[in-house]
Amino acid sequence: MPALFESQVSSLPLIHKGKVRDIYAVDDHHMLIVTTDRLSAFDVILPTPIPDKGRVLTQISAFWFDRLSHVVPNQLCDLTLADVIPDAAERAPLEGRSVVVKRLKALPVEAVVRGYLIGSGWKSYQADGTVCGITLPPGLTMADRLPEPIYTPSTKAEVGAHDENVDYAHTERTLGPEVAAQVRDTALTLYKEAAAYALEHGIIIADTKFEFGLDEQGVLHLIDEALTPDSSRFWPADTYAPGMSPPSFDKQYLRDYLETLDWDKTDPGPALPEEVVSQVAARYQEALERLTGQTLAD
Repeated sequence: MPALFESQVSSLPLIHKGKVRDIYAVDDHHMLIVTTDRLSAFDVILPTPIPDKGRVLTQISAFWFDRLSHVVPNQLCDLTLADVIPDAAERAPLEGRSVVVKRLKALPVEAVVRGYLIGSGWKSYQADGTVCGITLPPGLTMADRLPEPIYTPSTKAEVGAHDENVDYAHTERTLGPEVAAQVRDTALTLYKEAAAYALEHGIIIADTKFEFGLDEQGVLHLIDEALTPDSSRFWPADTYAPGMSPPSFDKQYLRDYLETLDWDKTDPGPALPEEVVSQVAARYQEALERLTGQTLAD
């Protein structure tokens, strides 16, 4: 099927358009999330979609939501796409990339967990030996495994704005001490369980970000996506070596390509050549196959 850059659902009102996901209201208690093939980098939506990316992300997230449901409830519900989009023609472009979810109150914090020193964490460590206010041991190199995974939250910016790393005290002020602690502890547990599983399947999860929401009773839920190539750094375990930026099954290949361009990382983003599109698509699908044992056709 052709890439889907923007969804069209005339039978439901659009309530939010994110970098990748379009969200529609179903009723007072449910929403429809459509994961498009849009691709963002450095918080900018690029004009070139990646075919089937939305289906890959949806399938990987569904795998993790099921596998980690004993840790924390998640956004999924019993309603199907056909239940909320009865028209087959309207439904067809949405198949495989859409989920009906509970309508929850999203928390304004991205719960980032790092198990390895890379990206903005590595830059911060080089500057002053800390990451988000957490002091790390001296002498670490790029991509080193940390003694223990660390929780390094960030703000959740609007489309077009940049997320910013914050310290834990900021989340306590934003969420309240009890919810902030629950988010931190839940994110660390999710990461540790997922990282152990992934390592058995040849993938290192270097870092990842989770998003959470509360239901009407204040119960914490995992929302949005879970442990995908969009929200995580996935490295092949068999070629991992500290001291260098490892090859990956995520957006790092794209970021590295974009760093070679004369682009100031502001909107509009550059169009992607066919080779880059195919390389990104292949990496995402390999992550799906390694982690879940499934192909996109499954």
